[in-house]
Amino acid sequence: LVAPLSGNSLGARRAEIKPGVHEIHLCKDEYGKTGLRLKAIDQGLFVQLVKANSPASLVGLRFGDQILQIDGRDCAGWNMDRAHRVLKRASAEKIVMVVRDRPFQRTVTMHKDSTGHVGFVIKKGKVISVVRGSSAARNGLLTKHAVCEVNGQNVIGLKDKEVTEILAMAGNVVTLTIIPTVIYEHMVRKLSPTLLHHTMDRSIPDI
Repeated sequence: LVAPLSGNSLGARRAEIKPGVHEIHLCKDEYGKTGLRLKAIDQGLFVQLVKANSPASLVGLRFGDQILQIDGRDCAGWNMDRAHRVLKRASAEKIVMVVRDRPFQRTVTMHKDSTGHVGFVIKKGKVISVVRGSSAARNGLLTKHAVCEVNGQNVIGLKDKEVTEILAMAGNVVTLTIIPTVIYEHMVRKLSPTLLHHTMDRSIPDI
């Protein structure tokens, strides 16, 4: 069975990568922090980490979002140091950002079979094989991709066992958000696995 169009699934709606760009208004917490870590890739600026319960998580920023502008200044060509310096100096009450939703990522929606599987093997957070004839195969899931989200919930940095448990509880229709491994490795470089595991925002997105 090929999975239905993503509009029918709550998980797919939570995982949706919206086209175009949008504006968000970010503030700082009582310690002067936004809860955001940024990474420069290919002359662009991307969200590397969103801390749980931080201002960044409250405005819906997600791993892999591209930051195009901060307070009216174009971010193209900025390095991480410059980006973090600008954020540090920015107003605590309101930082205006222009954002593009996760341009390196895509979503794949699949159906579980009678045994509760969608048909792929995950190792260290990455898809290493896809079962022939499975829903994963029929819906175009690829190997050499890292799993970023299950039904819109961030799973980056979790152990495979934890991801498998989230998949098991995810209902019959499952939407994975994936990113090519080569980009993923670049994105999380120099981030400690412990930091990723313990601080990443894993809240369920609002629809």
